[in-house]
Amino acid sequence: MGAQSLAAACGALALCLALTGATNPGFMVRITQSGLDYAHQQGIAILEKELAQLKLPDISGDFRIQHVGKVHYEISRLDLRSFSLPYSRISLVPNVGLQVSISNAFAEVDGNWRVKIYFIRDHGSFDLKVENVYIKINLKLGSNASGKPTIDTSDCSTRISKVRVHFWGKFGWLYNLFYGAVESRFRNILERKVCENVVTSVRSELQPYLQTLPVTARIDDKAGIDYSLVAPPTATAQSLDVDLKGEFFSLAHRSTVPFPPLALAFPPDHDRMVYFGASSYFFNTAGFAYHAAGALVFEITDSVIPKSMGFHLNTSTFSAFIPQLEKMYPDMPMKLRLSAPSAPFLNIGPGGLLLKPVVDIQAYAILPSSSLAPLFLLSLTSNVSAVIDVKLGHIVGSLNMGRLRLSLKHSDVGTFQVRMLQSIMNTIASSMLLPQLNERLAEGFPLPLPDRIQLSNILVRFHQNFLLLGADVRYQPLEWR
Repeated sequence: MGAQSLAAACGALALCLALTGATNPGFMVRITQSGLDYAHQQGIAILEKELAQLKLPDISGDFRIQHVGKVHYEISRLDLRSFSLPYSRISLVPNVGLQVSISNAFAEVDGNWRVKIYFIRDHGSFDLKVENVYIKINLKLGSNASGKPTIDTSDCSTRISKVRVHFWGKFGWLYNLFYGAVESRFRNILERKVCENVVTSVRSELQPYLQTLPVTARIDDKAGIDYSLVAPPTATAQSLDVDLKGEFFSLAHRSTVPFPPLALAFPPDHDRMVYFGASSYFFNTAGFAYHAAGALVFEITDSVIPKSMGFHLNTSTFSAFIPQLEKMYPDMPMKLRLSAPSAPFLNIGPGGLLLKPVVDIQAYAILPSSSLAPLFLLSLTSNVSAVIDVKLGHIVGSLNMGRLRLSLKHSDVGTFQVRMLQSIMNTIASSMLLPQLNERLAEGFPLPLPDRIQLSNILVRFHQNFLLLGADVRYQPLEWR
């Protein structure tokens, strides 16, 4: 192989590896610092309650006091009355994850003591105050094989600056002398217990909660949405970004989408707690999935035409535009079958969401035997725009249709002037087809949200190749167990 051929082969291989190794998301979620601060506020409230329920072990041991001798002590029935976390913050650690820093925390503990000095035995109670507690927690973010987000504690450290113990009892003044022995052991135990509790809370509370983020969302009996992560969440200096597949699929048969997602150029907006980027790929896979599922077919007969429209769907009505119908199929009911010959494809730009669907309209005469006689096949096109909003955690929308353009693709009843059908087809499209589509779009498609999350202060903006949705978040916690 010549040098040029070898270079070309290596270049092609490198390009293939690059293309297969990089997967653009169809849907993107960005959590800003204000969103993290809100989540951190909810998490700290839960951690504070759990730390207040820490179970502390009994402490016992021996030590010597000068001029007194050997002293045996027992500390039991430790009751953690409170554990307060007044100051804390959450920080983004780029390319690593999150860090939670807690400072000036404090706790109060009650308990019983018992001592033995030679033949003297005594017991009583004590008060213990822990002050200036500093806790640092590093959280590592990832994703599992099913595409769900994961979180775990990569590091935890607790430092207690001050412990005050006061013993009450007949010889309390003496027992305060062995403060150092008790304080040191209690400090070590509490520092260890705090981090053990943090690790447990992350695994038993936070991780299961993240698992409520839907990997797939069933929309109806035709299609679902794949919201699996295509890469672990990425921490930057300003936000936490989560790339999702963002792809609709047919429930009956999932097939490969014949077009790739484009890269999303997210703007540096940080006014809302969370932003969602729904790419044109996301919406176009919806058209692809519903077309593959055979859902983009509508049949219209006279029985479904409202009386307010003022005409009947039969050959007598259409013979005014196509005179030969009256001779070939006199006074017979008709059926219109509307279908998309291919999946609709939309474009998103700063001006909004636009599509130019193509619809085939096959007209039939319904014979006395109930069999169908084909009459003509029309092609309908129109410029369609969309209005988008978010309601109850769903992307909802409505379509506005421009002027219809008709063309004749085939006729079984001879030639006729298609423009003569313009008015009646406008009426059918605007009064029957469009309301059906808008009724479905009003139900919406679910956003990828974990349990008990409500969105407010919605922002909707159109950018090149994607729709940007911004929102603030409210979490509705379950009642504390």
